[in-house]
Amino acid sequence: MAHLVARVGAGVSVGLQDAVGCVLAGPLVATAPVPPVDRAAMDGYAVCGVGPWRVVGEVGVASPSVRGLVDGEAYGITTGAAVPAGATGVVREEDVLRDGEWVRGSVVVGRHIRRAGEECRAGEVVLPTGVVVDGPVVGLAASLGLSRLVVVPRPVVDVLVTGDELVQRGSSGVGRVRDAIGPMMPELVTRAGAELGVVQQLADSRAALREAIAGSSAQVVFVSGSSAAGPADHLRPVLNELAAELLVDGVACRPGHPQALARLQDDRLVIGLPGNPFAALTAFLTLGVAAITGRRGLPLARLPIAPIPGGIDCHPHSTRLVPVRVTDQGAVPVGHAGSAMLRGAAAADALAVVDPGPAQAIAARLLPLDPGARPWAG
Repeated sequence: MAHLVARVGAGVSVGLQDAVGCVLAGPLVATAPVPPVDRAAMDGYAVCGVGPWRVVGEVGVASPSVRGLVDGEAYGITTGAAVPAGATGVVREEDVLRDGEWVRGSVVVGRHIRRAGEECRAGEVVLPTGVVVDGPVVGLAASLGLSRLVVVPRPVVDVLVTGDELVQRGSSGVGRVRDAIGPMMPELVTRAGAELGVVQQLADSRAALREAIAGSSAQVVFVSGSSAAGPADHLRPVLNELAAELLVDGVACRPGHPQALARLQDDRLVIGLPGNPFAALTAFLTLGVAAITGRRGLPLARLPIAPIPGGIDCHPHSTRLVPVRVTDQGAVPVGHAGSAMLRGAAAADALAVVDPGPAQAIAARLLPLDPGARPWAG
């Protein structure tokens, strides 16, 4: 699946904070050694020889260079300060006795000194291409002296929600259905690593749908409620009119089988989601996450396997996606798993991916409900 949707553009240079959530477009290389000089790892005294030592000065992080130490001398020193030449080691503040200008204690050669280049050397690759930029990556880049990173930009995603019956306020009733997909999609999109463009509600109109897809500048366009074959389902005819390449025309899964994936002539992707909320969620977590992940230049994660106490009934021909809680005993179904229901998904940790078969599954792969979550260890 990933190879069908992976189209990674050229990297762009952005500021460190703007890089968060993006993917490194090239390796992160140290331009200088870190640390650049030997530094104290503790508050205490940089000493020369076995002691006792006479304190000849103080060295702080911002202090200018000081003369080197000779046998029997010490500098008071703070964490991160440059260690003077000639230092045998650093003795912690709490490990010395001080009497006036003299200190006594025990020193271990090289102890409590961070050596120049200990973290990395100049020219060393510290992170490979393809790493997702997060807080520690930004901090590392800053420690290397960098202010910008070259990254693969996050793909922009538009969401088109179709349905004459959908309403944005109040409860469902005769002839009206409260829209659950539109409010659900923004968080899913951003958690999957994309940038949300617009969320737009459309009437069940072929012309309106074509205009919205053709006019979108997003790399990925989701269309919900128009992916089946009913009289109000216009997605496939519109894709045909736009000369799109239909890559996926339905998926053998329950719920969510009437989903679609197409590539437009300008390389944008269009993903059709079923109109029922849980079915739309399962389609997003499968086709949608795969599309966004591919556009970010990342591989799909391998799903862990968990036991299912008591088993789950298999479907004879399709993969079942069942909301489960992850416990010490394994994955436990939570119920309320109908295609129109979100109660089960809201109470679950993951979807159990139950392969088709004639009987029950006693184990299943786990698909996280949070698109940004790291999978459990298998």
